[in-house]
Amino acid sequence: MKQLTLVAPKRVEWVDAPEPALQGDGEALVRPLAVALCDLDASIVNGEFPVPAPVALGHEFVAEVVDTGDAVNGVRPGDRAVVPFQISCGECGRCRLGQTGDCERVPRLSMYGFGPFGGDWGGALSDLVRVPYADAMLVPLPDGVEPAAVASASDNIPDAWRTVAPQLQRRPGAEVLVVAGGARSIALYAVNMALALGASRVVYVDDDADRVRVAAELGADTVEGEPPHRLGPFPITVNASLTHDGLHCAIRSTEPGGICTCVAFLPEPATPFPLFEMYTNGIEFHVGRVMARSLIPEILERTAAGELHPERVTSKTVSWADAADAVGEPETKLVVTR
Repeated sequence: MKQLTLVAPKRVEWVDAPEPALQGDGEALVRPLAVALCDLDASIVNGEFPVPAPVALGHEFVAEVVDTGDAVNGVRPGDRAVVPFQISCGECGRCRLGQTGDCERVPRLSMYGFGPFGGDWGGALSDLVRVPYADAMLVPLPDGVEPAAVASASDNIPDAWRTVAPQLQRRPGAEVLVVAGGARSIALYAVNMALALGASRVVYVDDDADRVRVAAELGADTVEGEPPHRLGPFPITVNASLTHDGLHCAIRSTEPGGICTCVAFLPEPATPFPLFEMYTNGIEFHVGRVMARSLIPEILERTAAGELHPERVTSKTVSWADAADAVGEPETKLVVTR
């Protein structure tokens, strides 16, 4: 089969790869239909993220089920489903706690689309993908939802959801600040979700004019330019920037007792924090990988109901044949379809 692969930094090719086969009666084979490029993928392609080549690309996707083992009950051939990017069994202690990115039955950090760093599970830009725990992992696509609209439901859409949904449940109607510039699509998904979930106001900060325009169209008040020293205060803040200034702005703009969630990171040995201000304000600060699987069903339900509009964040859609030329471009959200 053909598999789009990063063979060296900034060099992407369709290569021949062994076709996967079922290795147990709880597994499924799926054919990707719509693949979204994660906010990290351009960095991987450009050699900016420490993932060694070769890398079979793509980890956000909706796929058609092609074959299943005898023990699979949740899907059948012909069904369409979102495939979470993290491999999880759904039954171990961590999976039952919702920590599906830390499943105890597979090597740590097992993921599609990250090459050796993620355990070489293959990538979504392939003719076929093996799903080892089909009933636990695959989330059927609701009627009326187009695969391209929710291709990013494997990773970036849940990543945005966890920055605002639990927080707004605790603080209904709260104002939200999103400091953007790094995790490009996640920041915009967070704007859409916060307003859909009842935030009284969302302020979006970014130095990219196109993303600022999209945020305004989604309903945010916008600040174009570099993050200031402080905005706010806000009960809920999101750091999706990749700079010290952006991170510090989000933290300093969190009101006493407020909640700041960081979805971006800096690949450096140590990142400076305004710890004294965090301490005196007593804020909650959350940082870490999203645990995507448990969040996907509600996201799909709300998308099907017309409450969420992830398709408004998509900046470009290309055909399968054009994927190799498109994946290294700095799009806000690229979706590849066939």
